[in-house]
Amino acid sequence: MKILVTGGAGFIGSHIVDLLRAQDIDVRILDTQGEKGAGDVRDPSAVARAADGVDAVCHQAARVGLGRDFSDVTDYVSNNDTGTAVLLEALWRRSFRGRLVLASSMVVYGDGESRCPQHGVVRPRPRSRHDLAASVFDTRCPFSDCGRLLTWTAVDEDSPLDPRNVYAATKLHQEELCRLWAREAGAEVVALRYHNVYGPRMQGDTPYAGVASIFLSALASGRAPEVFEDGHQTRDFIHVRDVARANLLALTTSGVPSGAYNIASGTPRTVRELADALAGTVGPRAPPPRVTGRWRLGDVRHIVASPRKAAAALGFGADVRFEDGIAELADTTVGAAVR
Repeated sequence: MKILVTGGAGFIGSHIVDLLRAQDIDVRILDTQGEKGAGDVRDPSAVARAADGVDAVCHQAARVGLGRDFSDVTDYVSNNDTGTAVLLEALWRRSFRGRLVLASSMVVYGDGESRCPQHGVVRPRPRSRHDLAASVFDTRCPFSDCGRLLTWTAVDEDSPLDPRNVYAATKLHQEELCRLWAREAGAEVVALRYHNVYGPRMQGDTPYAGVASIFLSALASGRAPEVFEDGHQTRDFIHVRDVARANLLALTTSGVPSGAYNIASGTPRTVRELADALAGTVGPRAPPPRVTGRWRLGDVRHIVASPRKAAAALGFGADVRFEDGIAELADTTVGAAVR
C-alpha cells in the first residue's frame, strides 16, 4: 500500500508519517519543506507527480489557526481552498478511486450547540462586541425574547455548521470540495474534525499556533501565560499521537463510511485548566497564568464534541492521558531551562 501525505513534514503530518512507516506502509510526502522531492500542494505538476500510483491520500497540508485578522484571508484561501482544489483535480485526472482522508477541524461548528434554561438545546447567537467589551463572555440564547446566557452541550457530526472566522470557512469549504469530488469520482472521503491538538513538534509562538504552544513559549521565556477572556472557554485537548492513530485507522480500516468524524478525547477542559497544567508541569519557578480579560471577535466560547461516531466506525478512542501528554510536551518544549 502506498499513501500520499500532503503536509507530511508538518506538526500532525510528520506524526502520521512516522506511524504509517512503523506499519511498513510506503509513504510519499508532499510538503514545502522536508524530504527530497518537496513540493507545494498548490503546484499542479508537483501534485500530479506525488499522486501518481498511490492507493490512498492523507491531506494534511493547510494554513491553520485563527491568524492575525481578515488580512490573512488570501493566504488561507490560497493554501486551504486552492491547495485542496489542485489536489482533487489531480486525483480526478488520474481517475483515482481510493480513499481520501482530510484533516478538518472542530472550528466548522462555530460555537456548537448550547442549552438555554428556557428553550433547551439551541444554536447560540454570535457574541457581540458589546458583551465582550463588558466581559460577558458566554453566548446568549438566539430567541429575541430571551437572550439568556447558555451552557455548552456536546455536538455530534450532524450538528449544524457555522464557521466564525476565515480559517473555519476554509476548512468547511475543503470538506465540501472533497465531498463533491468523491460523489463525482465514485471514491471515498473521510473528514476528521480534529479538536485542539497538542504534542511534540507543535508550531512555535505565532498568530497561527495553538494555545498550548503559545502558553509554553511564554513559560520558556519566563513570562506568565496570558489567558484570554476569563479562562473558562471549554475545549477538548487531544494528543497528536492519538490524532495520527485516527488517521491510520481512517486510511486502513475497511468499510469506513464516507463522512465526517469528530476526533476528540471526550474529556473537555477549560483553557485556564490547560494553562495551570502546563505551568505546574514546568515547575515551581514557572510564573502562574494571568487571566487578562482580552478577547478576539473570531474566537468561540465553547466547542465540545461527541467522539462516539469515530469509536463506532473507526474503533478510535484517545489513549494518551491529558496529564501524561502535558508533562511530555512541557519536557520536550521547555525542558530544564526553567526548572
